[in-house]
Amino acid sequence: MRLSPLYRTVLAIAAPSVVELLLTSLTHLVDTIMVGRLGAYAISAVGLTTQPKFIMLAVFVALNVGSTALVARFKGQGDRKSAELVSAQSVILAILAAGALTVPGILLARPMVLFMGAAPDTVDAAAGYFRILMIGFVPTTLPIAITALLRGVGNARTSMQYNIVANVVNVVFNYLLIYGKFGFPALGVAGAAIATVIGNCAACAMAVYALFRRRSGERSFASFSLTRENLVPNPAMLKRMIRIGLPSAAEQLALRAGLVIYTITITALGTEVFAAHQIVLSILNISFVNGQAFGIAATSLSGQALGRGNPDDARRASGACQRMGAVVSTLMGVLMFVFRRPLVAMFTSEPEIIAISAGVMLLVAFIQPFQSSFQIYAGALRGAGDSLYPAISLAAGILLIRPSLSYAFIHLFGLGLFGAWLALLADQAVRFALIALRFRGGKWVHTRV
Repeated sequence: MRLSPLYRTVLAIAAPSVVELLLTSLTHLVDTIMVGRLGAYAISAVGLTTQPKFIMLAVFVALNVGSTALVARFKGQGDRKSAELVSAQSVILAILAAGALTVPGILLARPMVLFMGAAPDTVDAAAGYFRILMIGFVPTTLPIAITALLRGVGNARTSMQYNIVANVVNVVFNYLLIYGKFGFPALGVAGAAIATVIGNCAACAMAVYALFRRRSGERSFASFSLTRENLVPNPAMLKRMIRIGLPSAAEQLALRAGLVIYTITITALGTEVFAAHQIVLSILNISFVNGQAFGIAATSLSGQALGRGNPDDARRASGACQRMGAVVSTLMGVLMFVFRRPLVAMFTSEPEIIAISAGVMLLVAFIQPFQSSFQIYAGALRGAGDSLYPAISLAAGILLIRPSLSYAFIHLFGLGLFGAWLALLADQAVRFALIALRFRGGKWVHTRV
């Protein structure tokens, strides 16, 4: 069956985004799988660093949401000069912010993993892993900022390319440095961190080249122009970027605060249970790719349509993104249900961890349609500049519903890790309901940026 032009446009953005985001997620997933041979302590050590790292990335989310929405709107208006100004301002701010966070991240690595509930057998490995990641924080964050600009103009292919390179480099150096192959030292968990940084440096070099390269056509809207006007801080443009992105930064901080509470609750169940949790979470993170990819398409297409002054096109494009994402997520849920044990067995051979993880995977399979739909609707709202409502809905789920239910299910009902994931399912369902109501109400198309 031949797809309509609208669905082909959605796929032109979403398909490369799927590859890009899958590869981005695979960086952490590959680290988890490859250190899994070292034992449960290594899986836990890598997992303990996830939330502290993303807390530090919250500031970049604010910049990225604002830059994506504005570049998409300026493309729709045909205003290349303003788009180039946004590009320059966001890249410079990303470099400055990452540099400012690097030293505190290195110095506070050990206190952070202890706060996360690291057991004695995981503290040193987790702290060392996090320190190495922070040494490479600037080349980690800069490609993320550039990717946000490229998404604004609907160019997902370029970021897909440098993420492919980053992951190939990461896998190769993981093999060499974790296990000590071909004369390289066997560094274990630290080797996985070094491999990740090397891969991020490769991606950073390619992303910077893509931004500086002058091209003809619509993709030149996301380019870096070294002019005095672009390099000097522009208060008016920065204010617009921050106004759009600040709710998303608050959303990310709320998300990470909620996940920190959630993680600490689970670490209290022991190293093996937390290792099982980390395995299932790694699989869930891969499944985010579908909703994120179609959410990126919704962000780009809704922003461009509103830039042209056509709210009906914004609604139609976003609806098409949601329908396509729902089909894919349902299929993913079925596959996760059928192949839950083989998926878990990729990470560990320990029977107890496999049994715990496979039980929780039943919930992960059921979560899929709710998860993708609220991600796509939230992407449409952000493309319009309406980033406050997604932040409110997330805060309600992650700060109220998930922590309270996970505590009740674990400590009052004795459901263990399965109870913690029941709480996650309730959180996802509530977020979906709130975002769907906002989207269908239609007020988001009238947001001013």
